[in-house]
Amino acid sequence: MATFKAETPTSHPYSVGHIVAGLMAVCALIVASLQGSTAQAAAAPVYPVSGYFIYGSTSDATNAKKLSDIKAVGGDTVITFGSRLKPATLAEIPADCKVSGVNCAQAAASGVKVNRYFTYYDYSLWGSKALVCPRDLSITNNGQPFTVFVLPNQGSSCTSSNGLYDVVVVTGATNPGTAGINVSVANAATSLGMHYYAGLPVPANNLDTPWLPDVSYFSALTQFTDRFLRYQKAAINLPGLAGFYHSYEMPVTDVAHYDPVLSLYRMANQAIARILPGRDAVVSPYLDARRSTGSYTTTRVRDGAEKIALTASGVHLSVAIQDGMGTGKAGAYFKNEENSAVDPFAAAIVGSGSWGSKYLAPIRDYFLAAAIGIDGTGAELWANMEGMAPKTSQNPCDTNGRGQTTKGRIDRQLQNLGNYSMKTISYNWDTYYSCTGTWAPMAERMKTFNMTPVITDSIFYGSGGVLVTGHNLSGGTVHVAWTDANGRTYEKTVPATNYNPNYGKQLGINPLLESVTANLGSTSLGVGKDYMINVVNGAGVKNDAFYSDRG
Repeated sequence: MATFKAETPTSHPYSVGHIVAGLMAVCALIVASLQGSTAQAAAAPVYPVSGYFIYGSTSDATNAKKLSDIKAVGGDTVITFGSRLKPATLAEIPADCKVSGVNCAQAAASGVKVNRYFTYYDYSLWGSKALVCPRDLSITNNGQPFTVFVLPNQGSSCTSSNGLYDVVVVTGATNPGTAGINVSVANAATSLGMHYYAGLPVPANNLDTPWLPDVSYFSALTQFTDRFLRYQKAAINLPGLAGFYHSYEMPVTDVAHYDPVLSLYRMANQAIARILPGRDAVVSPYLDARRSTGSYTTTRVRDGAEKIALTASGVHLSVAIQDGMGTGKAGAYFKNEENSAVDPFAAAIVGSGSWGSKYLAPIRDYFLAAAIGIDGTGAELWANMEGMAPKTSQNPCDTNGRGQTTKGRIDRQLQNLGNYSMKTISYNWDTYYSCTGTWAPMAERMKTFNMTPVITDSIFYGSGGVLVTGHNLSGGTVHVAWTDANGRTYEKTVPATNYNPNYGKQLGINPLLESVTANLGSTSLGVGKDYMINVVNGAGVKNDAFYSDRG
């Protein structure tokens, strides 16, 4: 019996979109069988991760080199983190921020009643471009630029309807060689034809529930987000600015406890749609599949992904789910590995035991659930593949709290993502892809082993044909081990035929996905039986991560 799985990340597996995708795959297989064509050589490979989180620099040269290095390994997207809008007292306002010797926050708000004071540090040169209301100030003292905003506590004009005002003091860039991190990264992205998502302002954590935002100053955050976006429009309204990143994280869940985070997303998305229409947004919630936490089932993830997607408010929103392998919160394994021992890195977090005893479900199942949840919302599912591993004595990564990972482990992560996400990004280029430790930096290992095949999915047809999807599949052979409907086991190695470098593009899924076909001859697949696939491509390289599926 043939297995048939969802091929489109935004379609329910029983939707019309899925059926069309499946029929296209069937047609491709039939054509391949009739033509008997062998796989053609592929273009020079790049690693199938196309975006990275980065720390922007105050140096134009540093940013240009970093983005060039990312582009060299196949990246076209960079994402920076937002800074925190922190409640402050007058005594906590930077000492250099003065107007005629007077505290700048006091000077700007002279004559009005102040509700609260805040500070914000982001190393961007705000200045005159950011000023909106008469009381706003741009100051430079001792070489340090400051921008002071007097925000209405109620209402959207410069005059507060309740007579109260919130004062924000922004500390800007100090490097004379750049106009600020945001301008520098946006310029580099534009010149290289890349996409830059700038981090949005983040609130402080709630003191009683530190995994939730402090919403006691939601009004001030709303007003400041408006000013932040107006400043970005004035300073970096360039082709390289793709949109903005929601830096405040939450788990992928439908639990109402996390609704305050959804309110943040919705507020910022509404502001983006109003001030910079046409720019996108990215949010990156995390998976937690550990049995010890117990509540994050695939159903919760399905419904949680939908709730997050519905905060879009007119903005094209990409939900880039953290896969959890780098933190040990989730496991990349297949169904027939449930009784196999977790790897040493995962064991550092969840303890010794089998994958199935430590995690509720594989990452693959969670991404399928998320794809179903996001279907029909207008949002897009991405994957945020964690580019590190839980730290042990065997994998230090400079002074980081988490450790280096192996190339085989991230290939396993890529395989377990399946074909459900439209794009794969990764955390974090700085440190985890550049640090040295037990091994060379991951960025170097990606270049060295860039020909390794990665198998993301497969369809075993009743006719004995197997469609294999993934990366670096061209040329060479496909080895399949399976059990037929009569319980007989087989292993066969056959040529990889009908190489299609445009498989993802043609089906409207991840455009980096390729496909090949393995024609096994007349056979069948037993219901509920596992089959295993290995690929040796035209360069003579075999996949380094185990792949299996179930009939």
